[in-house]
Amino acid sequence: MSDAGLEACKPYVTQDAPNTAAPSAQCCKALAGADLQCLCGYKGSPMLKAFGIDPDLALALPAKCNPPIAVPCN
Repeated sequence: MSDAGLEACKPYVTQDAPNTAAPSAQCCKALAGADLQCLCGYKGSPMLKAFGIDPDLALALPAKCNPPIAVPCN
């Protein structure tokens, strides 16, 4: 995912001020092109929290896009 894509999605996945609205079209476009299997690998990583990202919000985000994007986590 590009830096611009990360910035577009950040308001929806941060611990401090999670945005419960549907993600922007720019965020969903970035997610559609992202390696979501890679995101799954960070699910339990403290690295996401170090950047202020809530792993549960991050993994739930693709399903909020229209159309929903499947996250391949097992």
